[in-house]
Amino acid sequence: MTTKDNSFAAVMARKSEIIRAAVGVDYKQFESGSIAFDYEKMMASTGYTLEDVVEIQRGFAIGNTPLIELNNITALVRKLSKDGYGARIFIKDEAANPSGSFKVRRAATSIHHAKRMGYPGALSATSGNYGAAVASCCAKSGLRCIVVQECYDSRGVGQPEIIEKARKCEALGAEVVQLSVGPELFYTVLRMLEDTGYFNASLYTAFGIEGIETLGYEVAQQCRAQTGKDPDVVVCTNAGGGNLTGTARGLHKADCKAQIVAASVNLKGLHMASDTQFNKKSFTTGHTGFGMPFSTWPDRSDVPRSAARPLRYMDRYVTVNQGEVFYTTELLARLEGIERGPAGNTSLAAAISLAQELPEDQIVVVQETEYTGAGKHGSAQLSFARQNGIRVSLGNPKDEIAGESIILPAHPSLLHAVDVDLDHIRRSLITHAATTVDHAPTENDITFLAEETKSSEAFVREALKQVE
Repeated sequence: MTTKDNSFAAVMARKSEIIRAAVGVDYKQFESGSIAFDYEKMMASTGYTLEDVVEIQRGFAIGNTPLIELNNITALVRKLSKDGYGARIFIKDEAANPSGSFKVRRAATSIHHAKRMGYPGALSATSGNYGAAVASCCAKSGLRCIVVQECYDSRGVGQPEIIEKARKCEALGAEVVQLSVGPELFYTVLRMLEDTGYFNASLYTAFGIEGIETLGYEVAQQCRAQTGKDPDVVVCTNAGGGNLTGTARGLHKADCKAQIVAASVNLKGLHMASDTQFNKKSFTTGHTGFGMPFSTWPDRSDVPRSAARPLRYMDRYVTVNQGEVFYTTELLARLEGIERGPAGNTSLAAAISLAQELPEDQIVVVQETEYTGAGKHGSAQLSFARQNGIRVSLGNPKDEIAGESIILPAHPSLLHAVDVDLDHIRRSLITHAATTVDHAPTENDITFLAEETKSSEAFVREALKQVE
């Protein structure tokens, strides 16, 4: 009897084989042998049309969530704006989905496909919202489910929000495996996929991104039905990039030309893989610790080629601070009577700032909300922050230092989204791509990188000079 070598090095050496078996996709068919690969062919390889995905989601009672106009918050924005300014703000209430977030759209397509292909169960690596989504769809489909969480630091201390989401996953029937922060996450996932034969319900497959296209499509259709026009700006909370990618692709399929704005919580200076800094942040997703690295290099994910490629669709990227998001969470509850979790309120905090730049007749849509719960409440997260030595105070959020302080705005006029230099991010992606090959990028590579960064071939050539 031959015993498998399950050392870290051996498992990593066979990761491509494991992923191929667990997703059922041979990514080599999309490759060019250089930097470029056929992204649209990969997206089409699922065999599902937008109409197919809508039908799949309908079978899970997913979608057609309300688009809600925030009249009171819009009125506040107009008080803060110059005359004639202050765009109308709407939110797409994705908390109305069965698992409480937009991520169940991603899960539905994946689990439908897993069931169709005969997998006995599905596995996902996630801090929780997506795990709950996969667990919900598995429960309805009669499949087993494992959720692997990066939950604790080396002291065994877990974040309230992550622990809260673990409870949700377990309530929906999933087996939850909780790990400490570090490289063992991917290793553990690979071993479990190999041992169980489960489907890899990755956040980054074409199945998952296609699932979110319905969200962007609904935003366009509902906005037209309710206001007689398209949204002018759609704000997406950005972490791994799938939320923005899928939403933008859905908007494009609806022939909607809205500006796509990414929003992340500013956690500059904190390293997401650092044991000592893991619990110094008060947001587990939607922050720059994911948003920046995944924008500059999407293929750091758990599949060979990520379908989440946000720079292809991003028109603008802004950040807000932690205190601003906590403040906005309470603002939404107190002014609109809507209590929702932190991730969607990242883009709402940005939208309140951005709406002040726009005339009153324009429309800003925040394209998702998420459920809340005991561990996801601002009070729980702020208490946890204080326990970890973070100073919490009222003042000007621009003075906040991630990992040291959280500053709640003393007045709503202090909510202010800060622009990220998109060209800098584009150059980072281009220069990183150039280091992955041992030759000069080909003409095909240059065309691909221009599409990848939503720039031009001239921009790509100029960026490549830095590598030379």
